[in-house]
Amino acid sequence: MEGGVPLPVHTVKWKLRLSEHVGPDGTIADEAVEGLVQAVAAAGATARRWHATGPLAFATAVVRGAPNRLEVLRRVAAGTGIRMCTLPGETEAELTFLAARRWLGLRAGPLALLDIGGGSLEVAFGRGRLPDFAASLPLGARRLTREHLGLQDPPGPAELKELRRRVRHDLRDVATRIRWEAPRTAAVSSRTFQQLARLCGAAPGRYGPFVRREMRCRDLSEAVRRLAALSAAERAQLPGISAPRAEQSLAGAVVGHTALKLMGLRRVVVLPWAIREGVLLRYVEDGAEWWTEVTGAADAALLTPAAALRIAGPSA
Repeated sequence: MEGGVPLPVHTVKWKLRLSEHVGPDGTIADEAVEGLVQAVAAAGATARRWHATGPLAFATAVVRGAPNRLEVLRRVAAGTGIRMCTLPGETEAELTFLAARRWLGLRAGPLALLDIGGGSLEVAFGRGRLPDFAASLPLGARRLTREHLGLQDPPGPAELKELRRRVRHDLRDVATRIRWEAPRTAAVSSRTFQQLARLCGAAPGRYGPFVRREMRCRDLSEAVRRLAALSAAERAQLPGISAPRAEQSLAGAVVGHTALKLMGLRRVVVLPWAIREGVLLRYVEDGAEWWTEVTGAADAALLTPAAALRIAGPSA
């Protein structure tokens, strides 16, 4: 990795849509857990086929917040032999910040990082390799869609007003901190931000990861208005908005625009790296002791992974 950018040799995804299979209290349905077990088993088989140990299996907000979280983790371990952990939201923010710092370099200076997932929004700020400040807020795009935008399609003015009020209230303290820090560079990651950036005019993904992509706060404001006027099916026809994420794209845009506005961020860099790359980079740089500490897995020190497996709902 020295002197270059680490890029994947092989990547594969299994689309589980876990957040679409949770009850009102967040419990993950039995059939969804079974699908998760099968996906983790397939990931293990893929790692062996590519002669990589691992994978480092971790779950984000959808599993972390589920009342049956321990049952889910036990079933994965029993059915696959792979020990999966849930990462605290603040740890997610720290790891995503590391990925952003490694992509942008120290020249970026004081750096603010935002990442919208399906269940949570991660925010971090720092001047070095790791953040000085990290927070996780319950402002994920899928979560807010379920809690605030389920009555009409497209949503009515009252629903949008309540959503904006919720986002402003939850972001108030974190936004004040970021504004006070006055970062030189602001960056965003996650599929939600990438799709919103494409809608706002950024280069499409087929141009590759090394094309610089930026998004302006004022363009995101216009994207909110545009998305709010359309049904989920109509949003899926817009540039960058995929059909599986069309329904939650409006909530993601509201969170993104509100965060940028409250934090005083006029422009952000859109990154190709996020939590998965952060996990791998931290493991490479700090070794198995770090993974043992984070996961509490007694046998993690025996792993020498070349792959990471992320279990999450539709994220960003």
